[in-house]
Amino acid sequence: MTLVERARYTGLLAVSVVLGVFELFFLPLRLDGRVLPDVDALPFPITALVAGLTLPWLVTRASRIELRATIAGGPLYVWLATLLLFVVVGPGGDVIVISDWRTLLLLAAGAFPATVKIGDVLARSMVDKGKDNGRDDH
Repeated sequence: MTLVERARYTGLLAVSVVLGVFELFFLPLRLDGRVLPDVDALPFPITALVAGLTLPWLVTRASRIELRATIAGGPLYVWLATLLLFVVVGPGGDVIVISDWRTLLLLAAGAFPATVKIGDVLARSMVDKGKDNGRDDH
């Protein structure tokens, strides 16, 4: 990796950390009339959708830097580590991670599509290896 690619990759990892923090902080949003309209105080876990859209994009961007599953998975690994950090330690001793279905939805909505993208990167790298060895497996 060149210095520019390392800087881009570090930026992608930093974005993953920031997204993880904001997704956790805004996960408890409700439609209660304070910030969002009042609809019987229904939970509104919009950050799960944000995670489901941004993490696969970050994995795709990381795979363009280097076509290896470990490099491409970096944003997902950093995002999961950020969530795990807030499960174990909260700022000032506060509990950030709520223990209900919204946290599981956030984990699933973020991790599953990103993992599928990592599988796509792994498949593309295997195809590229087959072409490099002078054979075509198709």
